Amino acid sequence: MDFQAGILQDGSPMESLEKQLICPICLEMFSKPVVILPCQHNLCRKCANDVFQAANPYWQSRGSLISGGRFRCPSCRHEVLLDRHGVYGLQRNLLVENIIDIYKQECSSRPLKKGEHPMCKEHEDERINIYCVTCEVPTCSMCKVFGAHKDCEVAPLQTIFQGQKTELNNCISMLVAGNDRIQTIISQLEDSCQSTEENSEAAKRELCARFDALAALLEEKKSELLQRISHEQGDKTAFIQSLICQYKEQLEKSSRLVETAIQAAEETGGAAFLMNAKQLIKTIVEASKGGRLEKIEQGYESMDAFSVSLDHLTEAVRALDFDIAEEDEEYFDGEEEEVEE
Repeated sequence: MDFQAGILQDGSPMESLEKQLICPICLEMFSKPVVILPCQHNLCRKCANDVFQAANPYWQSRGSLISGGRFRCPSCRHEVLLDRHGVYGLQRNLLVENIIDIYKQECSSRPLKKGEHPMCKEHEDERINIYCVTCEVPTCSMCKVFGAHKDCEVAPLQTIFQGQKTELNNCISMLVAGNDRIQTIISQLEDSCQSTEENSEAAKRELCARFDALAALLEEKKSELLQRISHEQGDKTAFIQSLICQYKEQLEKSSRLVETAIQAAEETGGAAFLMNAKQLIKTIVEASKGGRLEKIEQGYESMDAFSVSLDHLTEAVRALDFDIAEEDEEYFDGEEEEVEE
């Protein structure tokens, strides 16, 4: 323990050591400190029990039917899980207790310095040892007898000290319990945020699937209508091509007949001309009368019959929106009110 003696020789290390031995709840030196696992921070057993009771109001005793409870470390906010024994199931920190005993022994053996106790500003040699209830300030006996507080009501300093310390401890317990409630709300909000993200991704996937199905249906319908147009195109072009072939055949026959007629017209001999002229003329007349082929009607090449109006579908697509039921609207309104509260 030589290193501890070295620490205790100087006042500054003593103050540093004292700060390490202060409970974060009661702001006093630890009393029966316990280890809060797994964060290894220390609390007085009574303070730990107060925090535990504030976080678990329905937990009454170790004989309770409730199996255990939980609370958060006031130093690091780490969640501590307790068994059915509650705070009494936590392990005591014997090392810290020994250090406190050594610290108290060393402090008791040291002479009390003047500056270690608050002194009265009006009476420099008087220690502050009473409390003025009227002015709500600590003062000395001389101020009560001869000074500014001679007509005031006073009380023992220790009585007021204990009362206000108890009140402060209660306030700390209230703050710790409030912090636990806030932490619970934060955890719930974080869970809600995660659920919102997961539900949003699911809604996006469902929406994409529905639009993909609609696009596939439109593509299928488009292919069907294009096939009908192509079929009609094939029928019409085939008919026109057949007429072109017929007219070409007639043109070819007519051209040969023209050549024959020209050759006959160039015949100089009357007898030779007359032998073939009558039959040739008859053939030309019959060809001119009976050679009328089928024609296409006006507008036969038009494809206006295959025009499709998509205006109503366009308006329907533009009008697409999410269906929000009345129950959902009430839920949203209730959630907004809850957040405001």
